[in-house]
Amino acid sequence: MKKAIIGGSGLYYPDMLAKVRDLEVETRFGKVQMLVGEHKGEEIVFIPRHGRDHRFPPHLINYRANMLALKKLGVELVLATGAVGSLNRNMVPGDCVVPHQFIDFTKSRPMTFFEGGPGGVVHMDFTEPYCPEIRKAILETGRAVGVTTHDGGVYVCTEGPRFETPAEIRMYATLGGDLVGMTGVPEVVLARELGICYGTVTMVTNFAAGISPQTLTHQEVLDVLEQNNDKLREIILKVLVSLPSTRACACAQGAPDLSGLL
Repeated sequence: MKKAIIGGSGLYYPDMLAKVRDLEVETRFGKVQMLVGEHKGEEIVFIPRHGRDHRFPPHLINYRANMLALKKLGVELVLATGAVGSLNRNMVPGDCVVPHQFIDFTKSRPMTFFEGGPGGVVHMDFTEPYCPEIRKAILETGRAVGVTTHDGGVYVCTEGPRFETPAEIRMYATLGGDLVGMTGVPEVVLARELGICYGTVTMVTNFAAGISPQTLTHQEVLDVLEQNNDKLREIILKVLVSLPSTRACACAQGAPDLSGLL
């Protein structure tokens, strides 16, 4: 199982895959309930990030267990999805954005596998946080299926589960942020520590607070995702097929010794 999908809000069950079955993986950070299905003869792992019934808020998702479980299964490529608010008026609801950088404003989440002790202290390079091969595949596929897909964007990750204030949004925009979401970090960080290629296709569901003319609601997010669900799933499946089995990127270079984790 070399490829995996991490489904965000609105993408809780992999009915786009065939022969879906449940799978439980034990890690040192807890058990992970996931699913495995098939597409074009290839087994694909699927993790509903918030749980199948959206029971895990962003700040309580067991990110370390999820990512370590994928590593234990031999996964090398992760395609994540996420709903985002837009700080950039050129990125409108219904658009897809392929982030190239992130800014982390989370507060309470475990951020690393390496906290001293037997695992030591590890400093990873994050000049290019997202896998360039996955980013290219998302961009080309999104445009091919007729979705407005933006090449690059700065993803600002907030703690949640509340939405941001207009003052916070103005600050994030001043710092160069284009998008705001609640789940992209530490996923991307943990993937790199494990030597896993990670890319994310974000769907703009609303303009952020102070930009949007209306009060923000989670239902608004789900409604926009539902309207664009078919195209999002088409992008996901075509990207998974187009990604090569042999990696030519540098995502796995410099990955630390994982013998104490697995």
